[in-house]
Amino acid sequence: MEIDRETNEDNSRRIQVRFLTKLKAPYKVPTTAIAIPSDLSRFGLSSIVNKLLQAVDSEWKTEPFDFLINGELVRMSLEQFLLAKGISAEKILEIEYIVAVAPRKEEEPSLHDDWVSAVDGSSPWFILTGCYDGLGRVWKGAGWCTHILEGHSGPISSVSIINSEGAGSATVATASKDQTLRLWKFDAEDSSDHPARIRAFKILRGHNASIHSVAAKTSGDLVCSGSWDCTINLWRTNDSDTDGDVVTIKKRKVKNKAEESQSEGEAVSTLVGHTQCVSCVVWPQHETIYSASWDHSVRRWDVETGKDLSDIWPLAIIDTHKDKVLCADWWKGDSVVSGGVDALLQISSDICIQ
Repeated sequence: MEIDRETNEDNSRRIQVRFLTKLKAPYKVPTTAIAIPSDLSRFGLSSIVNKLLQAVDSEWKTEPFDFLINGELVRMSLEQFLLAKGISAEKILEIEYIVAVAPRKEEEPSLHDDWVSAVDGSSPWFILTGCYDGLGRVWKGAGWCTHILEGHSGPISSVSIINSEGAGSATVATASKDQTLRLWKFDAEDSSDHPARIRAFKILRGHNASIHSVAAKTSGDLVCSGSWDCTINLWRTNDSDTDGDVVTIKKRKVKNKAEESQSEGEAVSTLVGHTQCVSCVVWPQHETIYSASWDHSVRRWDVETGKDLSDIWPLAIIDTHKDKVLCADWWKGDSVVSGGVDALLQISSDICIQ
């Protein structure tokens, strides 16, 4: 059987090929050998396979295919490929075809004024970013910024979405090299083309060095932070003073209009144990915090102590890295994954409780 090219050139060399696939019906074509022009590339081969499929099913809709010879993708003409790989064209050439993967759609980048140092995409309603210009930003899509979070005096190092149930009010946290965390509230349904500049409703002070990471408890009533001062602090996210952690209340007027109160809170508990910078904290379960540190360890902390948050201790120390641990997370409900300067991804399961 011969397949002619739809061109005016009929004198190109022809080779015998057999098209094979691991795809199931309706993607299978007859395995009979056919003669095709040797100068065909991916597009021409895809056209032939689609014609063979249309011969079997008249309602077949054209799809793009990729092709492999001896397990290697063909990215040139058949003749060039055979010559480059030293493959003889005297025998029937078996060509495997697979459904082509569409190119990944990349949206226009959302520009910041400096390095983008933190991002949280856990909400389906918006994306939260932190930048070295000291500003947090809320995005509804590519290039569509709805809120600018201003107030930090240093670069933002970490961000966390605390609560964004539904498309209504959202609460988020930002951590900065200015040694503070800030809590923010905004309307996630706001779709203005001009970003609203908002101030934090609460400033959290207590670390003695730059804050490297922040994570929220699943219930949203607490956040934890890891710092260069080697400690982990726990903070309440409420905006009232009923728990006694509010030390000052600030108000200011702009154009004779009173703005919303801005409170300052102090840590309700401090976890001590790491001997170097706490580079990452995660709070995957109600009662458990995991922290990673430049002291080469990952620690698991128990916070299930009722209202008294002062009695907290590490349940386990995972000492698997050979250098600074930069990040850690909970995986599959029973394992800790961590990465560090040693260029390793460590997966720790069956953790022994000390």
